[in-house]
Amino acid sequence: MDSRPVETPGCLELDRQRQRRPEGRERYTISEVAEYAGLSAHTLRWYERIGLMPHVDRSHTGQRRYTDRDLDWLDLVGRLRLTGMPVADMVRYAELVRQGDHTFPERERLLSAHREDVRARLAELRSTLEVLDYKIDIYADARRASERA
Repeated sequence: MDSRPVETPGCLELDRQRQRRPEGRERYTISEVAEYAGLSAHTLRWYERIGLMPHVDRSHTGQRRYTDRDLDWLDLVGRLRLTGMPVADMVRYAELVRQGDHTFPERERLLSAHREDVRARLAELRSTLEVLDYKIDIYADARRASERA
């Protein structure tokens, strides 16, 4: 049984991400994955070292050979990074996935807690956007008034 941390994402944006992959390919070099994921090869190696991207296959010469499953995982990690999830939480999540289905409740708790943090930040950003809109409207009104004068 493959214990690598991969879950099948089902959202449309991740499906669109998958469409960027070369057709008919099932193995990718580190440079191809770096380009695909928008990460450096150094970052991909670091992900391996910290346990966020464990068990990457190697060729007979020792070169990393990533799979579609690895790319799926990187897509998810990229989304978690965008939400501001701390690396330690992402590593913990990866550990839980590797441990198996019995960790579903803990994974759910971890993601639910993070979702609440994201929602709080979104509310803060909406409030800040309202202030920006207000200020922009003031300047736009002043500009229009000076143009009419």
